[in-house]
Amino acid sequence: MLGWAIAFLIVAIVAAIFGFGGIAGTAAWIAKVLFVIFLVLFIFSLIRHFMRSSTV
Repeated sequence: MLGWAIAFLIVAIVAAIFGFGGIAGTAAWIAKVLFVIFLVLFIFSLIRHFMRSSTV
């Protein structure tokens, strides 16, 4: 998931450099959404890991 977010960020940067504003904005928005989803899933997995570790 993080890899996809980084890929869309790179696409957004390249599109912005070449002047494609619409594509850059869309790619940046997708990168932000994927990064937020990645963070939520990462935090959820950390909490789950620590809950499981504390019971053993």
